[in-house]
Amino acid sequence: MHRTIPTLAVALIALGAGAAVAAVPGQSGGLPQGDEPVKLDPANFTTKIDNPYWPMVPGSRWVYREGEQRIVVTVLRKTRMVAGVEARVVHDVVRENGDLVEDTFDWYAQDRRGNLWYLGENTKEYENGRVSSTAGSWEYGVDGAQAGIIMPAKPRAGLHYRQEYLKGEAEDEGEVVSTNEHANVSAGFFRGVLMTRDTTRLEPRAVEYKFYAKGVGEVAALSPGGDNEELLRYRRGRG
Repeated sequence: MHRTIPTLAVALIALGAGAAVAAVPGQSGGLPQGDEPVKLDPANFTTKIDNPYWPMVPGSRWVYREGEQRIVVTVLRKTRMVAGVEARVVHDVVRENGDLVEDTFDWYAQDRRGNLWYLGENTKEYENGRVSSTAGSWEYGVDGAQAGIIMPAKPRAGLHYRQEYLKGEAEDEGEVVSTNEHANVSAGFFRGVLMTRDTTRLEPRAVEYKFYAKGVGEVAALSPGGDNEELLRYRRGRG
């Protein structure tokens, strides 16, 4: 099935109706589920992240618009050790009308099969220039937090996986809906786009559809009834 995601204004209405598209349930592909524990072998991981749907070359930079907010995501050259696994650090900065709203450092690593793992985040929300909350921060191996998959090595419709887990703080899950979508956003027109359906146990009614283009990464995120995100610009790093 092809579904063209048009530019921002129409895209969002289009997907709210299209949300009935469902993947085949019950497929895990051996990926982590729910709160089940995982034990990651550091020797099985690398910070050279070349998953085609979300390559993280140091220096890469994505600029998004979500309502009145501007989001800048940058892959840093620095790494961080998380439970013995060396992880790539990605910096997310959210501003609204020029004011800092959120400042987050995320930690990722890729296993030998090509699965992209999410190992935690240090996030700060701001109000009037001051930190107002660090809710949602978590780190694999600390206080029962478990790592999850942010992008499978071989995504297929119906594949379901945990993205992150810290009870009561971070309980996000993802499901592949399609790998053959179209997306037309400010950054360009993309074919063969991967579509996922993201949910969280903390807000059972919340749902977000994300779209990933090969060689680029996330190009749009649509939330029926809420603000939506589109890629404005992308610059690939040189490593």
